[in-house]
Amino acid sequence: MKAPTPAQRTKIGRKTSTVARSAPVQGDSRASVGWQIKAEGVSLLRPARQPKPVWLQARPQKLEIDLRRSALVVVDMQNDFCHPEGWFGQKGVSMRATRKPIPMLQKLLPLWRACGGRVVWLNWGVRADRLNLPAGVMFKAKVDAQGQLSGVGYAQSSPLDRGPSLVPGHWGAQVVDELPVADTDITVFKHRLSGFYDNELDSLLRQQGLQTLLFAGINTDRCVFSSLQDAGFLGYDCVLLEDACSTPSPAYVSRAILFLVEKLHGFVASAQALTISLTPKGARS
Repeated sequence: MKAPTPAQRTKIGRKTSTVARSAPVQGDSRASVGWQIKAEGVSLLRPARQPKPVWLQARPQKLEIDLRRSALVVVDMQNDFCHPEGWFGQKGVSMRATRKPIPMLQKLLPLWRACGGRVVWLNWGVRADRLNLPAGVMFKAKVDAQGQLSGVGYAQSSPLDRGPSLVPGHWGAQVVDELPVADTDITVFKHRLSGFYDNELDSLLRQQGLQTLLFAGINTDRCVFSSLQDAGFLGYDCVLLEDACSTPSPAYVSRAILFLVEKLHGFVASAQALTISLTPKGARS
């Protein structure tokens, strides 16, 4: 058998390179964002991500965001907070307040996903043994709606037993049935008010190339604001969707949070305005 000529070797090499260009390193299910094997070696290049811009009415200025680099972060819409038989409901916390974001999120989430936006469910999820919860966190968790110690804290069962409160894998830590979680969504559990403390949220968002975070859920003045504030400190673009957030705290508390976000941490917008922007007609305005 004759050895191939230089021209034939070049042709063979080009063909091999073309075929190998789309082959990802084993274990990488998304070749578009990972390393790739080529005839010449391993390519570390990532394909450029074409922006998908949309304008959004907001305060203090109108915003243009890139849907392909944005995530809708939905905080704590879980049974233990939003279901009458959950941990908060049995403490006497107002379900009217904690369930208020549900109708708006039911409208927004499908449209957001259809337009290419990512959804991150940022949920409370504590260890069953509570070994990483400090005394102050565990003590405050026992306070009921009247400011009294209820005796039921994290990872403990309420009188109407639906399992240990906010332990992943149990009913209380699940997102409420009214807000189905899609297969393409991302779920991150936290064990502090801020979703960026002592977990993988920051590295996960950066790995996905997500830079702009739109916050919704409960409670506006607690986990939503703490997470948004830390996100801003870490360099993310932050938008608070005021009509997709709620809290049982007095109204003046929410007004203060909106003021601080608008003044210091980012922008305040509405889920209603976002749904309008995501429609074909609204995206051109």
